[in-house]
Amino acid sequence: MGADRQHLHRSDPAHRAFGGSWELPVGPGARVGVLAGAWSREFTPVTVDLPAGTFAIGSRTGLTSHLYAPVVSVRPREPDAPDGGIIHATFSVALAWSGSWSMTVDAVPFRDRVRVGAGVDDETGVVELEPGASFTTPRTYAIRAAEPADLPGAWHGFQRTVLRRDAAAHHHPVVYNSWYATTFDVRADHQLALARRAADLGAEVFVVDDGWFRGRTSDAAGLGDWDVDPAKFPDGLGPLIDGVRDLGMRFGIWVEPECVNPDSDLFRAHPDWVYRAGERPLVTVRNQHVLDLGRPEVEAFVADMLRRLLTGRDITYLKWDMNRPVGDGGRPGEPHGLEWSIQHARAYYRLLDLVRSEFPAVTLEACASGGGRVDTEVLARSDVVWASDETGPRDRLAIQHGFLSAYSASWMASWATDEPDRLDTEPTSLAFRFLVAMCGVLGVGGDLGAWSPADLATARDLVGAYRGLRPVILDGDVTRHGSPAVGQYVVQYRRTEPDGGADTVVLLAFSRGGVREHVRLAGLDGSYRVRGSDAIVSAADAAGAGIEIGYRVAPDADLVVLDRVG
Repeated sequence: MGADRQHLHRSDPAHRAFGGSWELPVGPGARVGVLAGAWSREFTPVTVDLPAGTFAIGSRTGLTSHLYAPVVSVRPREPDAPDGGIIHATFSVALAWSGSWSMTVDAVPFRDRVRVGAGVDDETGVVELEPGASFTTPRTYAIRAAEPADLPGAWHGFQRTVLRRDAAAHHHPVVYNSWYATTFDVRADHQLALARRAADLGAEVFVVDDGWFRGRTSDAAGLGDWDVDPAKFPDGLGPLIDGVRDLGMRFGIWVEPECVNPDSDLFRAHPDWVYRAGERPLVTVRNQHVLDLGRPEVEAFVADMLRRLLTGRDITYLKWDMNRPVGDGGRPGEPHGLEWSIQHARAYYRLLDLVRSEFPAVTLEACASGGGRVDTEVLARSDVVWASDETGPRDRLAIQHGFLSAYSASWMASWATDEPDRLDTEPTSLAFRFLVAMCGVLGVGGDLGAWSPADLATARDLVGAYRGLRPVILDGDVTRHGSPAVGQYVVQYRRTEPDGGADTVVLLAFSRGGVREHVRLAGLDGSYRVRGSDAIVSAADAAGAGIEIGYRVAPDADLVVLDRVG
């Protein structure tokens, strides 16, 4: 693993400000792996055959983006060629940056090297350095594995060891979020009624999503006016926070500090605070504009808002959202206006750091209309990330499959919600939806007021099971078996205590079309008891005949736990 930056010192414009390039011993040419997608289709694995030339991915939207994750893998084009040592290894490079960015893979014909470069986007921005000034490029990380299947584990271990704040349950809690139950119809009494049911399920944090602040009755008004809505909370947030705390849960809240509605007091007072593309008329996305965080006064406004919200209130969970790309970035007439994306990203980092340093008990969830801001720099400054707005379980399972190929389950927030979803309408059991969400940091997002006693009992059992298995799921070595698209798919987690103590294996299994198969587990040691039964399985049997997936939790999903006994 390496980290690389460059420091530029010039007195003229820098049209490309990549970090140090990685010369990797793979070639001639390479098989390049990327994670591509769209909104609610993030992290789809794609492999490109690159015999020669340049392959490039990136973002010009001011955000990491839903289109590509800033990470690539490269491996030989002929994986079955005779063993040539390191030249047949697989490498991966990740860019730690959350603004507009670019990554390139250059394969020179007949050379046994490929070069991977990455940095801030070089087509939509120019870095203008004053005499004596300097610019530090974003950091890149690279990792090597003997086999492609070993790359995810290598990334996970690095991220948990180097990037994660801590492994405590406090910053990886079971969350109930009220958005799908209420949307913008936020009422104090209804929120408290949902909180009672969430607490009964075993949720540890209750989060009020969008709709709590002044004038926010739809997505067309109020964004930017961060005062508690007196019509919805006549006595402020205090009574609801107290009620949630009395139920044994922490209280959390949603914010989107980087955006503003035209129909807001903030925009009416400061129309110059939003990004503009010259004289082109302003264009909204989701009825909102993006605030120019590169302006010191705008950053100061957001910092003051965060301090006012979090000071004096027992709020210990913050869901930070960002629901639109920046399609009109710029600051006409300003010498450094073409650096807007760089300035925005760095201000965003400073604001996250402010929350971390001044309010260390606050758990930070990073969200950008789903998975639009997932990169190693965001991981370093957040506790969990919202991987996608798609909560339909089969589509979500595919998204999580791709996410886990480069990012650790310790950050992967996921919710069990109601069906049908807007895009994924295939019916599944409630247990299936919960087990999908249990693949990372478990959350619940359904309308609990409409759940039957049987559904609530199922949810209560699975939340309890998850809380007991959370250390294994969030810190265990992850192996993915099969494909979410066909047949049986199993996500395996294995955690061995550092002192050589307990060895626990968790299997989250999902069936499509009623397929039920044994799953073969390699690399285990000794013998294991199947939890909840008297069955003993040896490591040899687990690797040979495999472990039976009996689908006892539900016909389409199962949870199997193995505890080492010898």
